[in-house]
Amino acid sequence: MFSFANPEYLYLLLLIPAVLLLHFLSRKARKRSLQRYGQIAILEKQMPDVSKYKPGIKLVLMLVAIAMIVIVLARPRAGAKEQTVKVHGIEVMVALDVSNSMKASATDDPKGVTRLQKAKLTLEKLIDKFDNDKVGLIVFAGNAYTQLPITSDFTSAKMFLNSINTEMVPTQGTAIGAAIKLAMNSFTGNEKSQKAIIIITDGENHEDDAPGMAEEAHKKGIQVNVIGCGSTKGAPIPLASGGFMKDDNGNVVTTFLNEQMAEQIAKAGGGIYLSGNAGDAVSRLDEQLKKLAKADLQKVVYSQHDEQFPVFAWLALIVLVLEVFVLNRKNAWLRKINFFTKENKQ
Repeated sequence: MFSFANPEYLYLLLLIPAVLLLHFLSRKARKRSLQRYGQIAILEKQMPDVSKYKPGIKLVLMLVAIAMIVIVLARPRAGAKEQTVKVHGIEVMVALDVSNSMKASATDDPKGVTRLQKAKLTLEKLIDKFDNDKVGLIVFAGNAYTQLPITSDFTSAKMFLNSINTEMVPTQGTAIGAAIKLAMNSFTGNEKSQKAIIIITDGENHEDDAPGMAEEAHKKGIQVNVIGCGSTKGAPIPLASGGFMKDDNGNVVTTFLNEQMAEQIAKAGGGIYLSGNAGDAVSRLDEQLKKLAKADLQKVVYSQHDEQFPVFAWLALIVLVLEVFVLNRKNAWLRKINFFTKENKQ
């Protein structure tokens, strides 16, 4: 398996066409300059020591050297082997609310951190506590969609988490029940592994019977936990253009954390409810998940890479040395050889 430690440096390969363009322009300018002194064919005969081919050879060597140096900077690695090993863990599906109400402040301060930002920060801390477990991401508003299928790749999980925003689901609403149903169908087929769903929402469910769906999940052995985001005192929903969202009557819309609904969902799902503003929310949820029995899961791991850049560094050095010794003038011993005509002997 071949990869690069710093693949962003490969963009420097764009220097190659740039050098080619500069070389072409330089040759064209030189040709125009020579034409001012006479016909090119005649002038070339007046410069027998100038080689037609060595400038091209030097250019090729220079381009090869540039390519080798760029590859060295990108740090090529080889030898990594993909292995599937057995580990002990649980499966967790996270359903994150991305409805418009998640734009509101997570605290009593209308200008405070948004509920979505708070939810993402909480979830990132939770992922850091996972070890040999698997995690997946679902986003929901009026509908629910899978953002990341269940995986043991926590780096990818964080990357997808950072990309989540309130514009991802076009249909507005808060379909918590639909999110739970989708999460139930997103686990692996491993019947021995313990499974849990984590709902992160402000609890304003407007679409379906979320407690009923949580109870159904619990009957299937899936634990449903809820983290509430927001303030029970309510907060306005800011608009990108400035100001706050208003209803049809021109009144500012205030969205509240519905803790009663969130607690009902958690109770029906056999889990716990936690306030996202609580300092110990992540640690308490981690303790709750650790109560689940860990089962054998398959995890993909990679062996250590072998650095390959020294090979390309030596190649670059050799090519640069060759480029230095290749002169634009013909070699003296070659000038004495006439390949195409015979000398007349007197």
